[in-house]
Amino acid sequence: MSTTTERVRAIVEPVVSELGASIYDVEHSGGVLRISLQRDDGLDMGLITEATRRISAQLDAADPLPERYTLEVSSPGLERALRTPEHFAGAVGEQVKIKVRPGLEGDRRVDGEVVAADGESVTVRTGEGDERRVALGDIERARTHVDWTPPPKPGSPEARRSKTTTTPPDSEGHP
Repeated sequence: MSTTTERVRAIVEPVVSELGASIYDVEHSGGVLRISLQRDDGLDMGLITEATRRISAQLDAADPLPERYTLEVSSPGLERALRTPEHFAGAVGEQVKIKVRPGLEGDRRVDGEVVAADGESVTVRTGEGDERRVALGDIERARTHVDWTPPPKPGSPEARRSKTTTTPPDSEGHP
């Protein structure tokens, strides 16, 4: 027997594929059915609107959910949830924030770049350069992360500090 999200995915996948997109995630929680779509060249409101219309019609015809629900069709966003092995594999090279379940050795929070992922685990290189392998079953929550901090203004003390710390010295020791 398949889960609700597997049934929904099977029903709407052909519709989404016709539009040149793919399903990133299907989540059913608290009376809300969320379907996140992705496309290599990005999504626009026209595609989201058309996908919503077609998905809604398919779901009405197939009636995979016995209770009432609200349908949400969207992009997974820049800071998207990572829940499946495919999500982690697609995030290789990206910055992530992971929270692991309590009781494991090491910090509960693992922040850094995904350097490897397979069907069982993900390996993250932290800001200190260490690598930590985490079993997917040990992850409570994970998302990609975008650093929204603006760069320092030119001429500010922060800009001068970052310039001196990132510029390697020349052969005579001058930055």
